[in-house]
Amino acid sequence: MAAYSFGWCEVGGAPAVASGGKGVRQALAVLGAEAAGAPERAGVAAAVAVELVHTFSLLHDDIMDGDGDRRGRPTVWKAYGTGPAVLAGDALFALAVETLAAQPGGAEAVRTLSVALGDLVRGQADDLLFADRPWTGPQRVRPDEYRAMAEHKTGALLGCAAALGAVLGGAGPETVAALDRTGRHLGVAFQIVDDVLGIWGDPRVTGKPVHGDLREGKKTFPVLVALDSPGGGRIADLLESGGAPETAASLIEEAGGRSAALAEARRHITAVEAALADLPSTTRAADELRSLLDYLVRRDV
Repeated sequence: MAAYSFGWCEVGGAPAVASGGKGVRQALAVLGAEAAGAPERAGVAAAVAVELVHTFSLLHDDIMDGDGDRRGRPTVWKAYGTGPAVLAGDALFALAVETLAAQPGGAEAVRTLSVALGDLVRGQADDLLFADRPWTGPQRVRPDEYRAMAEHKTGALLGCAAALGAVLGGAGPETVAALDRTGRHLGVAFQIVDDVLGIWGDPRVTGKPVHGDLREGKKTFPVLVALDSPGGGRIADLLESGGAPETAASLIEEAGGRSAALAEARRHITAVEAALADLPSTTRAADELRSLLDYLVRRDV
């Protein structure tokens, strides 16, 4: 099941070549070690650990969200059953902790991972709760709540990846904290850009149907901002009734949801640049981190 989740085999074990994802967290871990002035190889254990944790989180997320496909293949719970998929995820998490604990500086690395996991669980819990909250009224989801959720669910593990590489590379607390901030802001920016693409992105580029997030009723950042506008009532009515998503997309854009989301993403990109400026004189690592920023969030929106 673990090999299948990484795309290394088909159900039952036959060899396969499938997409293993972008490798962003592994890259951040190696760059974190470089930013600490250590050799790249110092970040390899951190890269392995965060990828194990990331895959563990995906296995559980797919079950919670009821998703039947990931990267063009059945999800693990669909292929093997819910109980086995939960256990496979637990095993990956345990292996991640073991991988870090075996390294010099492993105790601090495990503590860093534990903090990030606590945040990740909190973010995932908030995301699940958002789905059941109303579009209007005092119980509606506010944009600031969404920011916190995105930092925890998406940013915490990105920040942890970079910070873990630095910890295992022997960095001081200031460098570790700067890299953690970098990843957290990067995660929020990535999530909000993804929200914009989920409504207005080109399906030929995103691989998702046009207005897909609106059809699914997702409470994304552009929608939440638009709901707080004078035209928010009409937008809420459309979303509650499952009305024409193309009309809702136009109203959300007219209400400033798209422009506000892009401005918010730019604010977090600026925060990433500020965090990178706090790193010691490791220009190569910082330049590579900026390239990663371009790859993740400066997309065609």
